[in-house]
Amino acid sequence: MNFPKWSRRRVLAGLGSVPLAAAAGVPARGREGPGAPGQEPGGRRTTLLRGADLVLTMDPELGDGPLGTLEDGVDVLLQDGAVAAVGRTLDAPAGARVMDAGGKLVLPGFVDLHNHLWQSSIRGGCSAQDLYGWLAGCNRAALPKIDAQDMYRFVHLAALDALQAGVTTLVDWVHPIPYDTSERYVRALDDAGLRFVYAATQGAADLDLVPRVKKDFLDPLPLASAQVSVHAGMSARKELRQFHELARDLGVMLNSHVLEHRGDRKDDPIRALRETGAFGPDLLMNHAIHLTDEEIALTGAHDVRVAHCPLSNMRLASGIMPLPALHRHGVRAGLGHDGGTNDTSDMFNVMKAAVGLQRARHEDASVHPTIPAVLRMATLGGAECIGMADRVGSLTPGKRADVVVLDPGTLNFAPRFDWTSQIVLNGQPPNVSEVFVDGHLRKHRGRLVHVDPSHVVQEAERAAARVRAATHAQGAA
Repeated sequence: MNFPKWSRRRVLAGLGSVPLAAAAGVPARGREGPGAPGQEPGGRRTTLLRGADLVLTMDPELGDGPLGTLEDGVDVLLQDGAVAAVGRTLDAPAGARVMDAGGKLVLPGFVDLHNHLWQSSIRGGCSAQDLYGWLAGCNRAALPKIDAQDMYRFVHLAALDALQAGVTTLVDWVHPIPYDTSERYVRALDDAGLRFVYAATQGAADLDLVPRVKKDFLDPLPLASAQVSVHAGMSARKELRQFHELARDLGVMLNSHVLEHRGDRKDDPIRALRETGAFGPDLLMNHAIHLTDEEIALTGAHDVRVAHCPLSNMRLASGIMPLPALHRHGVRAGLGHDGGTNDTSDMFNVMKAAVGLQRARHEDASVHPTIPAVLRMATLGGAECIGMADRVGSLTPGKRADVVVLDPGTLNFAPRFDWTSQIVLNGQPPNVSEVFVDGHLRKHRGRLVHVDPSHVVQEAERAAARVRAATHAQGAA
């Protein structure tokens, strides 16, 4: 094998975990096509992505620079649901699905750190309102009107939207819903084929539902995990302490909205989290916009993780996260869509907004996050924030095969100049050609596998009509 420009250390890092690959035999190369005998497009099969023009491994031990970049004819082997090897002219094991990746870009799947998928039911709603107005006029008005069956329809639509846009791991902050609705919510996520974290909250009186949902619905699913979600504040310290103790008992992270709106300062959520002992590496804070300098330093010192949702923050006039200051204090940060106030599942747009907001605020094109930094935030950085970097976020051999293939040969992306920058500045969901989750092929040749999008949309439209009718009827009464 010929590995120009690679060190021996990098070659061994890519190949050492797959001693069987070279001895397994090499079938005739060719493009795998739908309907080929014995080949299920969505199945988890050994797959060789052959000859990619650019691979961003997110592992500096495998390639060049902070993104572990490899160029020109790079193969990626997926086997038993994991990344088995990254290299050139890799042998394809017998029976492997060989997919031509020539001219394509390969990178880890995106990690969406913060979402509320049910809010697809109110996309575009309350568009002239800030956070508080949106919560009152859309969020709180719609949620009680959604029954279990319609909850499935909204969540399934939004989960598939995220998946087709290249999101392979998603953290869903789930508002208080009944037990039977929770079952449908989880089923919708699982049916979509995502790797997901179900961050559940309840009213204090129904706190027992959180461990029940985890045990009954999440624990049996290999791609599911749990967090405990909460709203932090001094006015609810007793409840916050209960939720923190529950998260600790379950061995999961605590997930809280923190200082999204300037008005949230009056309830002093950072003080509440510190007094209850929750302020540490097992805490994920969403938004974290209106932090003081002291709170920024404390966030870094206590290894608290944060989710940045720039499009949502722009939409709701909430402000701009102090991301450069958090970065200077070593805070681990990733990116989130944030449900109905993002109105799209487009991590390319989220990355571009995260870069552009800071450049505009600081009038400095070199300010954090840079293009490489924001790509890392969208992948490995997000995985680090939720304690999953040992499983996902990079193409390191041995990690799970959550992989995205991009097609740059489109009107919005071409011609080639600086493909790494173009991913952030030009990329769009239609550029996502293939998506693998745990080795399962979920999107192929630009289409979701085994999904009828028109049916999913029709079901969501019918559900939305029912919610609107119920909301109007309540308003008339």
